Amino acid sequence: MQQQIKPTVQIVTTAMDALHTVRELNRQGYKQDDIYVLAHDSEQTKSLADASEASSIGVSEEGVFTSLANVFRSRGDEIRAKLQSIGLSDSEAERYEEELDRGRVLVITNLN
Repeated sequence: MQQQIKPTVQIVTTAMDALHTVRELNRQGYKQDDIYVLAHDSEQTKSLADASEASSIGVSEEGVFTSLANVFRSRGDEIRAKLQSIGLSDSEAERYEEELDRGRVLVITNLN
């Protein structure tokens, strides 16, 4: 069984900061598939992922069951489930979700 590598999470304050962070990660050699962006608003997450050519956490990372369950969850619960699905602990997911509540954006690198 392959052990999941813990993702690295950077908290940025604006969408522009997120775009710059993704570009810098690309320069450092990270592939687009290994970089995720996440904002509290799902439309902002999609816009950032499209603009930066990064990924958003979806069915392939979450699994079908979690993805379907997210349809019925509050946005906060959905965000925590997404963060847990990529290897963060419950407490880490809660802390990062609080950052998103404050309007910040997460740039996550995952090296699975």
